[in-house]
Amino acid sequence: MKTPLSKALWRIYNRATRPYPWQLHDGNLPWDDPAFSARMLREHLDESHGAASRQAAERAQQIEWLWKALALQPGNRLLDITCGPGLYAVEFARRGCHVTGIDFGPAAIAYAQELAAAPGVADRCTFIQQDVRQMALDGAGFDAALLLYGQLAVMPKTDAQDVLARAARALRPGGRLCVELLNPIRVDRKESSWWFTDDTGLWGDAPFLHLGERFWLEEEQVSVERYQILHLETGELDVVELCDQVYQPEEVVGMLRAAGFTAVTTHPAWDNLPFYDAGEWMVYTAVRG
Repeated sequence: MKTPLSKALWRIYNRATRPYPWQLHDGNLPWDDPAFSARMLREHLDESHGAASRQAAERAQQIEWLWKALALQPGNRLLDITCGPGLYAVEFARRGCHVTGIDFGPAAIAYAQELAAAPGVADRCTFIQQDVRQMALDGAGFDAALLLYGQLAVMPKTDAQDVLARAARALRPGGRLCVELLNPIRVDRKESSWWFTDDTGLWGDAPFLHLGERFWLEEEQVSVERYQILHLETGELDVVELCDQVYQPEEVVGMLRAAGFTAVTTHPAWDNLPFYDAGEWMVYTAVRG
C-alpha cells in the first residue's frame, strides 16, 4: 500500500516534461487562499528583502517619482491596482490623495485597512478584495492609476489587455497610468532547477521540501516556474506554477494605445533611480485619451 509520501514522490516522478503556461491553477500563485495570503503578507512586510514589496527606502523614492510623473496633487483620486498591503496607497493618502486599492489577497486587504485607520487617512482610503481582472470602475473618474511590480505579466495577454482597458475606463479623460514591467533585455531565459528545505516560509509553517524548475517558452515569450512543495510531516504535495509574460516595449505601447491611452512614455530603469534592481525594469506612463 502506497503511503502519502510515496504517492507524492510518484507524482513528482510522473510530472509533465514541460508545462504549458496558464494551465495549472490559472498559472499563478493562490493569492486568495487565506493561509497563503497570510504567509505572503509576511513576505510583503519583511524589510530584509524586496522580493514581495520593495523596501521602505526604495518605496519612498518611487512615491516621490510617481507623484511628479503622474502630476498628482492633494485631492486627486488615485487607483492602485494590485495594491497589496497598501504600502503605497496609504502613503499617497497621507499626501492628500483619495485612494482606492484593489487586491486579491484577503490578508493584504485586511492589513491595508488597518494601516489606513490612522487619523486623517482613513477617510481617504478604500480597499477592495477582488481579482483585478473583474474590477468594474467604468466612469469612476480617477485622476491616476498604478499597476506596479510586474503584476500585469502574471496573466495571459488577453487578460492583460482587458485590465488595461478597464483601467482606462476608470480614469477621467487626461488621467494618467503608470505600469511597471520587466525589461525584456534583462529577463533570464536560462532553464534551471533547484531545491531547498525549510520549516517556515511562503509554502507553510512546517517542514517542507521545495523542488523548483524554470522553463523558458521561446515561442510564447513566457517563463514558467513550477514548484513541487512536499510537506514532510504529512506527505502532501502542492504543485504551483507561476507564469510571467515577457513584453517588448513596442508591444506595451501598442497595448496601451489599444486600451485608449495616448502620449505613452517609457522610463527604463525608473529613470535611473538608485534601486538595487532598477535595470531589470521598464516603466510606462500614459495619458487616457
